[in-house]
Amino acid sequence: MSKNNERKGLILAAGYGSRLQGASALTEFKPLTEIAGKPLIFRTIESLEKAGCSEIIIVLGYGHEEIKTAIKSSYSGNTPLQFVFNKDYHLSNGVSVLSAKDILSEVFIMTMADHILGDSLMEKAGEFTPADGAAALLVDYKVDSIFDMDDATKVLSENGKIVSIGKQIEDFNCIDTGVFVCTSGLLRSLEVHYKEHGDTSISNGVQDLAEVGNMYTVDIGDGFWQDVDTPEMLDYANKILSKGSV
Repeated sequence: MSKNNERKGLILAAGYGSRLQGASALTEFKPLTEIAGKPLIFRTIESLEKAGCSEIIIVLGYGHEEIKTAIKSSYSGNTPLQFVFNKDYHLSNGVSVLSAKDILSEVFIMTMADHILGDSLMEKAGEFTPADGAAALLVDYKVDSIFDMDDATKVLSENGKIVSIGKQIEDFNCIDTGVFVCTSGLLRSLEVHYKEHGDTSISNGVQDLAEVGNMYTVDIGDGFWQDVDTPEMLDYANKILSKGSV
């Protein structure tokens, strides 16, 4: 893990994206699926740039050569991009995080390649600094505005910290936006789970930190975000962005 004070961004883009396959006639690879004329992965890169990331690490798996080539041939920004190949991309998303652990900064901002993130949300991520060994999840308290509540990851937050998290919990007051501000504390938790089970998810790490009071929440206020995981979500995101309201 790098010891400098600059924040790196981490994009997880290794999965199959099976629920969105076939929704776009232009590509079979989810990160390259266009929303309002721009591929998802480029929107995510721009979001991390908005948060002030000095370098962006992209973890690839399924379709890694094609996606990497497409990004390198079309990216016109100034932020250095580094690519990591997760050979175990069939496992849970925590394994993708661990595949980049040796090149991450002490504090890093993590998100997924299939999330559309508004500027004000990312500015909040860039401004927040967790305590050593802790992490934070940006959450949305506007629960009535969630497009697909069944698919959403629910969060119960009290006094700015996560009490419980999961898609099936009944007692919740906000929603997981998929944006994290992390320290090595999350990595250590993921490593423990991986060594014990041969797999690990981000949720495993989050739950461990929550149990010891080290998993914080950051309210996005009026900020916008939208997960793009299904054809219905893709259609919804296209409609929102075509209005230019984000």
